[in-house]
Amino acid sequence: VVWRPRTTRIVAYTTAGALMLGMVALAVFVAPPFTLFDRFLMVLFGAFMFWVLHMFARCRVAADTSGVTVVNAFRTRRMEWAEIVDVNMTEAEPWPTLDLADGTSIGAMGINGAERTLAARQLKELQALIHHHGEAPDPA
Repeated sequence: VVWRPRTTRIVAYTTAGALMLGMVALAVFVAPPFTLFDRFLMVLFGAFMFWVLHMFARCRVAADTSGVTVVNAFRTRRMEWAEIVDVNMTEAEPWPTLDLADGTSIGAMGINGAERTLAARQLKELQALIHHHGEAPDPA
């Protein structure tokens, strides 16, 4: 099962494409005082911004029979089911937090709190899988 935000991906890739197109157009049509190097830097800046937006758009949470992979903007982490104690997200949080057995926690940017209905469904699915695959049964 793979969870990823819809709106974030649409906005990030649309913005990245428009920005890249704009920087290329600017580099082509900019006034003559700008050198070829200046134009190259404009396109390079557009490519850098495209890469940054892509890194945010690629966020996801993937679960399989052996564990969970959390792909955040600049870090990917693989955890076995036994390492995950719980997952929580309040209304004010932008994404859920996985509480780990070693006392640390990790944000899961692949479930976006701004998409309330989708995020609530994805969070419940992930919670169910954590409770199903976890070592200890749910006390409730």
